[in-house]
Amino acid sequence: MNRQARLQALSAFLKTQRAKILPQSAGLPSGIRRRTPGLRREEVAQLAGVSTTWYTWLEQGRDIKVSASVLDCIAAALRLTVDERKYLFALALDSSPVAGLEHEEPLEISPSLEKILQELHSCPTIISDRRCHIVGWNEAAAHVFLDFKEIPAEQRNMIGLVFTRKEFRRLAVNWEHFAKGFLAIFRAYYGQYVEDDWYERFLQEMKDNHPEFTHLWEQSEVRSAPEVLIEFRHAKAGKMQFHLTSLQVHGSADLRCSIYTPAPETATEAKLRQLMERHIGES
Repeated sequence: MNRQARLQALSAFLKTQRAKILPQSAGLPSGIRRRTPGLRREEVAQLAGVSTTWYTWLEQGRDIKVSASVLDCIAAALRLTVDERKYLFALALDSSPVAGLEHEEPLEISPSLEKILQELHSCPTIISDRRCHIVGWNEAAAHVFLDFKEIPAEQRNMIGLVFTRKEFRRLAVNWEHFAKGFLAIFRAYYGQYVEDDWYERFLQEMKDNHPEFTHLWEQSEVRSAPEVLIEFRHAKAGKMQFHLTSLQVHGSADLRCSIYTPAPETATEAKLRQLMERHIGES
């Protein structure tokens, strides 16, 4: 991401977060003539203890000097989560990792990680890199989602697949909620790797090809490891419910292991086993 793009991303983020906060929840009068939802710029500045002019420049994406202590005050005023705070600091201070930004091809996972992946036979599991490229998956994931080996490696991007493949649109009971979960993760990466121009190219491609992407991206949250309950309507297995847990794989590559654990007290695990056994019988 070049410097101007980073500042524009910071501007959009601050505006979005400001709009989420109700004045009365911040101890401010709601007023009767508010043209936009949420707090005004001067109110954020007041809560953060900074000048209205300085905060306005920050929100406008001007190239001004900022400090960690002042950003802490801004984060507190906007009631940012831990992940949102990291995102703010990455954009405002340009504190992104610089190593390993040059790779263009999807990474490969180690044999030991591949072994762990296959051992999770009752839990659909996907391993992806910092660009959300899918670099590994197990048999259960292929049965619940789609057979990723049928997709060319360069097209195995989870964000792209969620918007382009009809299998995902049919699978998720609430597709928009499903897509937002992936976008929240993607935005966390976007802020962390602000110097990687690949993100800007990819985002522009998604906006050009998928009209609904722009709205969902602008409204997306920032979450590095969401834990949520997801409900699917599988074409062959019917209703399935999974708890999604995201784990970071420590090592030189920034890999994420997304594990979909069958929800307890549901028939999901039994349905998954039947689905996989049926496939063996048909092959």
